[in-house]
Amino acid sequence: MKNFLQAIGQSTRGFLREEEGAQVVEYALIIAVVSIALVVALKALTTGGSFTSFIDRVNKCLTTTTCT
Repeated sequence: MKNFLQAIGQSTRGFLREEEGAQVVEYALIIAVVSIALVVALKALTTGGSFTSFIDRVNKCLTTTTCT
């Protein structure tokens, strides 16, 4: 029983020292913050209009020579 508890203790210490999971969480948080920033930026760019009109305006600017 003592060996079993020692093995569990060693496994737990190894798990707590593992840093790969922490990196995944950090990347997920970075992606979440960037996503929120993009949504806020797009919201600011569509002042007075809808998101669809903004996309239409971007499409017009990319496909024609005149941009309004």
